[in-house]
Amino acid sequence: MPTATVAPTTYLNFIDGEWRASRTGRTFENINPADTRDVVGLLQDSDASDVDAAVQAAQKAFPAWASMPAPARGKILLKAAAILEGRLADMADLLSREEGKTIGEAKGEVNRAVRILEYFGGEGARLSGQTIPSERPRVFMYTIRQPLGVVALIAPWNFPIAIPTWKMAPALVSGNAVVFKPASQAPLTSLELVKILEQAGIPKGVLNLVTGSGSSVGTPLVAHPLVRAISFTGSDGVGRGIAAVGAERLARVQLEMGGKNPTIVLADADMDVAVDCVLNAAFFSTGQRCTATSRAIVEKGAVQPFVERLVARAEKLKIGDPRDPSTELGPAIDEKQLKTTLRYLDIGKQEGATLVHGGERLSEGAHANGWFSRPAIMTGVSSQSKLGQDEVFGPLLGIIEAKDFNDAVGLANDVRFGLSASICTTNVSRALEYVERAEAGMVMVNLPSAGVEYHIPFGGIKDSSSGWREQGPLATQFFTDSKTVYIKY
Repeated sequence: MPTATVAPTTYLNFIDGEWRASRTGRTFENINPADTRDVVGLLQDSDASDVDAAVQAAQKAFPAWASMPAPARGKILLKAAAILEGRLADMADLLSREEGKTIGEAKGEVNRAVRILEYFGGEGARLSGQTIPSERPRVFMYTIRQPLGVVALIAPWNFPIAIPTWKMAPALVSGNAVVFKPASQAPLTSLELVKILEQAGIPKGVLNLVTGSGSSVGTPLVAHPLVRAISFTGSDGVGRGIAAVGAERLARVQLEMGGKNPTIVLADADMDVAVDCVLNAAFFSTGQRCTATSRAIVEKGAVQPFVERLVARAEKLKIGDPRDPSTELGPAIDEKQLKTTLRYLDIGKQEGATLVHGGERLSEGAHANGWFSRPAIMTGVSSQSKLGQDEVFGPLLGIIEAKDFNDAVGLANDVRFGLSASICTTNVSRALEYVERAEAGMVMVNLPSAGVEYHIPFGGIKDSSSGWREQGPLATQFFTDSKTVYIKY
């Protein structure tokens, strides 16, 4: 892995159609998690004054953008999709370098962003309301959807182009003006996305980007009185705070937060399919997905063969430089996240679980300068333990034994989160019953709990979500108001 040999590039905020330095005069480093000697870039360490400038620019630009016909707004997104597709290789390399995602997964994520832009580019021609018959003669009634105004988008680091795109695209095509805060751990891929939208023709002030910490940028952005709606993806603790601030001034709030996602493996399952599903969902992207399988709930009698096959597969995973095409698992995003995973490994041991594979910190040779660990598998995990209840957000899988199908469903639902859930079985009746009983916003059958498509709604229930759905045909509902019209003729 190469180390930096020249001074890193300094990147600016994008406010009112211009690339500007922060008024603070400060910057922060964007570090390659696979090689911490590599400074990917310097970003603006902004504050509330930068946020206010961005919001004011968005407020000024909103009326003209909202009055542009929605299909015309959609054409700009379609142009951005074409530009992004032409840059797929270099964008994937940047994503892999700054976030640590394997190059294969990075290419898949960039391609997904292309498809999202294409989908919402077409949505500009589909932003329709309803016509509804009146009880009275000669009265015509219908509804229309209109944009909200200035919206704040706050994205996480684990999908630094897909999640920003699935927030920006519906917000923009609906006619809103945007102030966007990317995550500080991986902001450059998002910044390049903004450059592409600028190149595609987004008018001055309609899209603004401000980089910096959650306290110095996120907090004043959420609290700004001109911000009509906030779309946030991140931890449930931060999300609850955003909800409280938004409620004070009746700002609309969309939250996608944590998950403690189960995969049920029944005794009748195809074990190879089950192992593939769990291995993929638990360990790919280094377990750093809100939809990752954190708990494998395995029916009694299937535990031993399942664990043996899973360990055998996990032992073969190649861990290393994410930009090497042969690598299957990259590093944690930073030291803090790595320490969190290792801490929960110790907690699991203290709670009586047994480590049957992995868990060690990798710090020699090719792993010497990155935040690497071997994916961990623990058996004998109790559903009510911290390891059975808390989101770890790393490559640590807890295996919980279930007596039978009904017990497995109860264990799967026995958490405060409800984002994604999976079941592996060859019994169609059991599969369909679980679809009905699962307390989750998304349910997979014989598929990994992680891995969703771009044109179908995404979101959870319980403590995982505030209820508004992202992606697909429901996404624009959050970013628009419905207006009812009566006409007597």
